[in-house]
Amino acid sequence: MEGLFESLPEGYREKLGRPGEYPFTRGIYPRMYLERPWTMRQYAGFSTAEETNARYRYLLAQGQTGLSVAFDLPTQLGLDPDHPMSVGEVGRVGVSIATLADMEKLFQGIPLDQVSTSMTINAPAMMLLALYLLVAEKQGVPWEKVSGTVQNDILKEYFARGTYIYPPGPSMRLVTDIFEFCSQKVPRWNTISISGYHIREAGATAAQEIAFTLADGKAYVRAALERGLDIDRFAPRLSFFFAAHNDIFEEVAKFRAARRLWARIMREEFGAKDPKSWMLRFHTQTGGSTLTAQEPLNNVVRTAYQALAAVLGGTQSLHTNAYDEALGLPTEKSALLALRTQQILAYESGVTRAVDPLGGSFYVEHLTEALEREAERLIGEIEALGGAVAAVEAGYFHRAIEESAWQFQKEVEEGKRIIVGVNRFQDPKSPLNEPVPVQRIDPELHEKRKREVAEFKRNRDGESVRVGLENLRRAARGSENLFPYVLEAFRRRATLGEVCGVLREEWGEYQPGR
Repeated sequence: MEGLFESLPEGYREKLGRPGEYPFTRGIYPRMYLERPWTMRQYAGFSTAEETNARYRYLLAQGQTGLSVAFDLPTQLGLDPDHPMSVGEVGRVGVSIATLADMEKLFQGIPLDQVSTSMTINAPAMMLLALYLLVAEKQGVPWEKVSGTVQNDILKEYFARGTYIYPPGPSMRLVTDIFEFCSQKVPRWNTISISGYHIREAGATAAQEIAFTLADGKAYVRAALERGLDIDRFAPRLSFFFAAHNDIFEEVAKFRAARRLWARIMREEFGAKDPKSWMLRFHTQTGGSTLTAQEPLNNVVRTAYQALAAVLGGTQSLHTNAYDEALGLPTEKSALLALRTQQILAYESGVTRAVDPLGGSFYVEHLTEALEREAERLIGEIEALGGAVAAVEAGYFHRAIEESAWQFQKEVEEGKRIIVGVNRFQDPKSPLNEPVPVQRIDPELHEKRKREVAEFKRNRDGESVRVGLENLRRAARGSENLFPYVLEAFRRRATLGEVCGVLREEWGEYQPGR
């Protein structure tokens, strides 16, 4: 470690600050976990709303403190189960939601004023949030008491994940419509979770994860300001989502550098006055791409170390992956063990007894400085292109991530980067390679969901639905906030595919490279 201290700039103690104070290097709250641990928010969703509801209630009974909804691919793309493109995908990687009735089943028996819910949904984020609010309404829960997060981060979909629908311009309109509507009607809702997780999982480095995520964040702030929104009204409800990978100290430094950089961007570049606007609040998920199908029980150890890094880095909420996720969706057993990993960390390891326990370490401070400088350089490149939206259109993000992913894989194949049980210490006869049970999805699920949607449509007033959709169509051609029109369409019992379909007809679909 010799020379690391000398590499730090003068006055670094002042740059660190105190926990809960600008620039929040050491955490956004003065006491962090001394009073209560992070929110344990396990990501779950599969098959039908009824089956997923049963998993949620099971995890809540086992001590989970927040819900996180995984939707299937048709839902993420705004398609109903009866759409031709839904074949083979209904309920496979998340829960299938097409109607208000589905959303009611998903949260049956779960009071929405007593639990916060995160929803990983982007292109149709407004639509799923509208359905959630209508469920709260039916439960008699005022929207002012509803809390949670909708991912709503469409920019990273264009270069890291792929579940986009509309071109960037209309998509950004939907994002800012949610900002505006929730700032007025749903004040406790986090209106976006700007996601570095999927960027990292696609192959980005830690520095790229920071830079690309914060560059996207800047684009959303600019879009909201152009709409005329007050920065100190919407910025406190912005949130972030990062990955936790295997290099413990690099990951801790990444979170600290991201907090410090965002605080400076918001205060100095955008002129936000409220300290809450400067805070980078984030959820963490352990690295799905780090899990291996070989010796899957090794993933329990990987996940535990990654969770430790997230907590030492000051996360606000955490999802720990299950050991069998390289093979399929988590079983009840593996999901419970993933939750127990967090609980052991929170209640047995002692990590909650100090705020930023690695703060002041020469090595960690050196890494924090180095990552901040590299992320700042990359953000400068993006700004020179005209910002994140222009960088998406120029293919900048895609090329950069591809290069990093290729470099990582090359190091694995050459043995320069060791993956235990994969390119080193392989043993075909290892007892750790014994088959593990895998979650199976009912092969008849697609037909079942098609029948349910057909019955939903039969039992509604078709003319009322038509009126609601036409009102949405007219609003889409203008500049009004679309959220009230989406709510109206769902109240009239339109389906997700019908609502998203109207906007497809008006705005078209995004075609990469065109």
